[in-house]
Amino acid sequence: MILEKEQTHFIAEIKQKVRKAQYEALKSVNTQLIDLYWEIGKAVSEKQSENWGKSVVPTLSKELQKEFPGVGGFSEGNLWLMAQFYSEYHGSEVLVPLVRDIGWSKHVIILKKCKDEKKRQFYILAAKKFGWTKNVLAHQIENQVYEKYLISQTNFSQILPDEIKNQAYLAVKDEYTFDFLELAEEHNEKQLEQSLVGNIRNFLQEMGHAFTFVGEQYRIEVGGKEFFIDLLLFHRHLKCLVAVELKIGEFLPEYKGKMEFYLAVLNDTVKLPEENDSIGIIICREKNRTVVEYSLKTGNAPIGVATYTTDNHLPENYETYLPTIQEIDEKLLGLISSSE
Repeated sequence: MILEKEQTHFIAEIKQKVRKAQYEALKSVNTQLIDLYWEIGKAVSEKQSENWGKSVVPTLSKELQKEFPGVGGFSEGNLWLMAQFYSEYHGSEVLVPLVRDIGWSKHVIILKKCKDEKKRQFYILAAKKFGWTKNVLAHQIENQVYEKYLISQTNFSQILPDEIKNQAYLAVKDEYTFDFLELAEEHNEKQLEQSLVGNIRNFLQEMGHAFTFVGEQYRIEVGGKEFFIDLLLFHRHLKCLVAVELKIGEFLPEYKGKMEFYLAVLNDTVKLPEENDSIGIIICREKNRTVVEYSLKTGNAPIGVATYTTDNHLPENYETYLPTIQEIDEKLLGLISSSE
């Protein structure tokens, strides 16, 4: 029996070494490919500035495909993307250090869909950190995750310790898009909860890749009385329970007090010793941002207040809620530090 355990452990170690080697090999290939495309883009851009004209790109494409048959990536369209990639990134102190962090197909999506430097920085960092596939990345950009991240409302900066504060910011959005639900415009909280649980895979994908499902109508007992948390999740990176309360109307200040009660009970009776304190997310159909701001000013429990929609949109006049450039830099710095 001991020998079997040792063999199992030995085999697991070897498998892990193989996986690590495969990952390093893929990472090396990606780095070399990005370096090549960067150099090609630079060369094409320089020739364009020397008034060579656009005909050089079709000619170069044909010659490369003829010289390297079976090697993809040398189409005329891709060469123009390489030139755009270099010309739009090479002067940016923010973007140049990140160009090797993700694959070319993901760079193309960001290049085409995002024009703002900060937005590009965010999606490169997030794609690397969360391991987003090309399709997930495109979906996140379409869902305007960057904007929702910037305008999210939480009290994490006052409550949470520095070592998990930045991770927590990333874990809570300002608005969740539940466009996968087949709900009537008028629905109650039970129908919303049941639909989310019935579509648990899509729900967890929208919440974020590090969330796992613990239970619905999670029962806690205090003083001989029962209470039920709508949804209880666990965040693997934050190593904490996450209580989710669903409200089909507008946020009310009393919701915060109820959530603080739930979190206190979870911390005392459910949380394991090695886990961090629990976090609460109140998801409402609507919220008055000023009311939320005042509600979160006091208290000692980490809570975020978000809205949900069953279609894909941002709040009206969302630009007025965007933080200053300095605050955006601080948030992105937090994303960088939590990626390292």
